Amino acid sequence: MTHPVPTPVPAGTALVLAGGGVAGIAWELGVLRGIADADPALAGRLLAADLVVGTSAGSSVAAQITSGVDLDELYEAQLRRETAEIEVDVDLLALFAEMGEVMAGAADAADAGRRMGALALAAPTVDPARRAAIAARLPVPDWPDRRVLLPAVDTGSGEVAVFTRDSGVALVDAVAASCAVPGVWPPVAIGGRRYMDGGTRSMTNADLAAGAERVLVVVPALADAPQLWGRSLADEIADLAPAAVAVVHADQASVEAFGSNALSPATRAAAARAGRAVGAAAAARVAATLG
Repeated sequence: MTHPVPTPVPAGTALVLAGGGVAGIAWELGVLRGIADADPALAGRLLAADLVVGTSAGSSVAAQITSGVDLDELYEAQLRRETAEIEVDVDLLALFAEMGEVMAGAADAADAGRRMGALALAAPTVDPARRAAIAARLPVPDWPDRRVLLPAVDTGSGEVAVFTRDSGVALVDAVAASCAVPGVWPPVAIGGRRYMDGGTRSMTNADLAAGAERVLVVVPALADAPQLWGRSLADEIADLAPAAVAVVHADQASVEAFGSNALSPATRAAAARAGRAVGAAAAARVAATLG
């Protein structure tokens, strides 16, 4: 069974949540909490967005905020030391450099995906109990009754697959696939295919929000962070025209909170607090841009 990119449909507001590891999950929830601090009405509109696109870490956040559980509760959970997340010891800078080298010179996006897929399938990975850790992130195990798009990449074809509630795939498996970082977490088997992190196509996949009138993109990285692969965020935003688009990036304090390993559960509390500060500071700008 294939899971192609859905045909764009008209939507009022879209929320795009990018990849960024365990720290990124906490930070993005913090950003939304900070927006709620500064502008509760704006936060309410964003949390009720007609379309939510979640990639990698963003897929977990998308599943959480559309679950019906209060944002305060989701945010506070990031501050607690207790967690089902698995600690991993990985040099992300070295891993990302290797990924960039693997995809350098790819003929097209599918070729880049196949190259990354080969890396994902060949690399040793940690505990397959990962699925239980993903399940623990989900307040509700079922897909929400809303348009939520969770991209992953087929390790064989290199093509993007976009999971929705109509895909016939369990939410936990869709999130696990979108979060399956090559070389760290094993690709996820779904319907006879194996899928890896949606961030190997794009850390935001913002182009999937085409058709929306207003789009907020939340990115746990500096605005001038180097891009190692894929299309630029600017190009993806151009695909969204004539939508009004606002982007919230991390600041330096946030990057320091992420530390050298954004996959570590130890980053959660500091990242959540840093995101809350960023969200509060950005709320007026976001409101002005999105009208």
